[in-house]
Amino acid sequence: MNVQLIQGEFNSKDAIDLLTQMIHVKIKYHEAKINSQSSEEDIKTRESKIKHLQKDLFELRKTVNSKTNGVKVEAVIKIESE
Repeated sequence: MNVQLIQGEFNSKDAIDLLTQMIHVKIKYHEAKINSQSSEEDIKTRESKIKHLQKDLFELRKTVNSKTNGVKVEAVIKIESE
């Protein structure tokens, strides 16, 4: 099953706003999963994922800001059974 989450052309500011919010949701998800009962390994894994998302967001902002005509954005959630 696929869910078309985003599809369209956006000016740079709107694209950055939208994608920043989406990435922040994912970061908050990982932050919420870190608690006092988490193992050290789990905490390190989630912290690594958060750092990776932050790095990706930085690169994304740099790339989108360099575009003068706007950008096309497509995000699909793909759900598969194991």
